[in-house]
Amino acid sequence: MTGSRGTLSRRIVLLAVGIAVLTALLAGLLAVGLTRTSADDSARRTLSRIADAAAERADSGVVARAAQNKAVRTLGALGIQSASVGRGGAVTSTSALARDALTPARQKALLAGRTVSTRDDLGGTLVLVEGRPTDAGGIVLVQRRSDATADSDRLVRRVLLALAIAAVVAVVVSIAVARRLSRPLRRTADAAHALAAGQRDVRVPVEGPDEVAEVASALNSLSSSLSRSEGRQRDFLLSVSHDLRTPLTGISGYAESLASGVVPPEDTARVGGVVLTEAKRLERLVGDLLDLARLGADSPSVHPERTDLVALGREVESVWSRRCAAVGVPFTFVPAVADAWTVTDPARVRQLVDGLLENALRVTPSGRPIVVEVRREPGSPTDVAVVEVRDGGPGLTDDDLTVAFDPSVLHERYRGIRPVGTGLGLAIVGRLAQLLGGTVEAGHAAEGGARFTLRLSHATTH
Repeated sequence: MTGSRGTLSRRIVLLAVGIAVLTALLAGLLAVGLTRTSADDSARRTLSRIADAAAERADSGVVARAAQNKAVRTLGALGIQSASVGRGGAVTSTSALARDALTPARQKALLAGRTVSTRDDLGGTLVLVEGRPTDAGGIVLVQRRSDATADSDRLVRRVLLALAIAAVVAVVVSIAVARRLSRPLRRTADAAHALAAGQRDVRVPVEGPDEVAEVASALNSLSSSLSRSEGRQRDFLLSVSHDLRTPLTGISGYAESLASGVVPPEDTARVGGVVLTEAKRLERLVGDLLDLARLGADSPSVHPERTDLVALGREVESVWSRRCAAVGVPFTFVPAVADAWTVTDPARVRQLVDGLLENALRVTPSGRPIVVEVRREPGSPTDVAVVEVRDGGPGLTDDDLTVAFDPSVLHERYRGIRPVGTGLGLAIVGRLAQLLGGTVEAGHAAEGGARFTLRLSHATTH
């Protein structure tokens, strides 16, 4: 298919050659037409002046026989032949061509005192004819058109040769330009094929016209983005593999102990509890992976309805205040407005807020607060409903804020430093926010820890 379409270089060459040939053809036709028309007009004017001069000398009566013969020879050297007609109708000429040009109609016109200025075809020969009346009758000068326009014909041939040379030069230049233009595109295409084959250290020079340079720059950006994305995927897989291996190792070890009978009866319950804990941990990790996969699907399930986020926040308070109190963490719900209506999926919003609170409770030490605030912010065309979760935990650095919702990035940074989960909770939060048509951002909380702000558009008044 690619071969049948032809290369860009070939198309540019064919286009340039076509334009060059068409231009040369039109210019040649125009030049030939104008040159020949101009040459004909010039030859007729010249022959007309000579005829006027010959008629004046004949009328003056000063043309002696010797002078007349000399004039005839001079005109003959110029390719001009002459004939005269007397009052009685007698035609005098040494040229058969001139006698043929002096037709009865032209004789009658000259004897009637009228001039003759025309072109004629005499036996297949194009001639210019100029006749003038004289006191003795009339005189006719005849010149072959080829003789009169010989210089112009040479000029036409030179013009056509120049146009042919220009066309050849245009073809050569177009080939060179086409190769120069297609070379960076070819390099870019080769680089794209290399990317498709799995090579990631691909770079192409950013050169050529703006459009070509932009394509090369975009490909370089794509190569960098793919490298970063695949690097994160590898890190993610390594992290998940590690987290899967840890509970599996515990479960396998205790299961082998139970199967071999080395666990005393009095320790069976304790060992079973350990196995159950590790199994639940494994189940939670697999569940998070499945949630993340579902949220990345093309058509995840969303059921929007008119929802009051203040009422949803009170439901959150009734559950999480007890959970937080159990570990000594003060929980506060702050409804900054009486109601915050919006059109969204309340179940998905609850899933998102629960995920943020799970993350906050894990890192917040006893005695430090967790706050959930619901408010409205001015927006266009309507207010924006906001749910914010803040904690008094160790918080995030400025570098953490930009990657907070990337899978397992923070998990890897803080493994062994602070309590961490599966590394997928905040990634799920980010996907949920996109799914709901809103945004979520990470920041620094006034309480000293992390702040996560969910903004949902399409807020309505009660």
